[in-house]
Amino acid sequence: AANPTLVITIPIHGERNLYESEWVTLAVTDVEVPAIGDRAAVRFEHHVVRMPAPAAGVVVHDPDRGVLLLWRHRFITDTWGWEVPAGKVDPGEDAATAAAREVLEETGWSPGTLTHLCTYAPVSGVGDHRFELYAAAGATYVGEPTDPAEAERIEWVPVAKLRDEVRTGRVDNGLSLTALLWCLVEGIIT
Repeated sequence: AANPTLVITIPIHGERNLYESEWVTLAVTDVEVPAIGDRAAVRFEHHVVRMPAPAAGVVVHDPDRGVLLLWRHRFITDTWGWEVPAGKVDPGEDAATAAAREVLEETGWSPGTLTHLCTYAPVSGVGDHRFELYAAAGATYVGEPTDPAEAERIEWVPVAKLRDEVRTGRVDNGLSLTALLWCLVEGIIT
């Protein structure tokens, strides 16, 4: 006989903010895991990172050029790596519009039609941030990026080189890695 599905709802008894800014809120949430079978209910405080806006990223692919990527340094992790164009969705803006805007601002290329890949929570155990990922078939060069501080360089990376860059850890940020691997697995980029 199959095991019945156990559905557990975690009650939240309250939340207080420890820190708040336009970028992030750190809160302590009073939660309770209900009793299950012989196990007693457990009530505890859990730190939660609240993000006021989702982020959107785009894999821009051209069969002849490869994938449009940014080579950049992230001071938080003190690492260099390849990233897809991405950024915060502004208030009142839909994610697809934000994704296309970020590609243009960061690269100087206007992406082709966007196809939604997935929405996911990158750190659901501690935060409520959401990522919206898209793919774009091709792009049209418009001019220099309007946000030139985003990357040391912008390149169309051939897919064969991209695979090596992923294998060797030169794509190490979650949004870019998820988007690129999704596209590779689904055959969007080959």
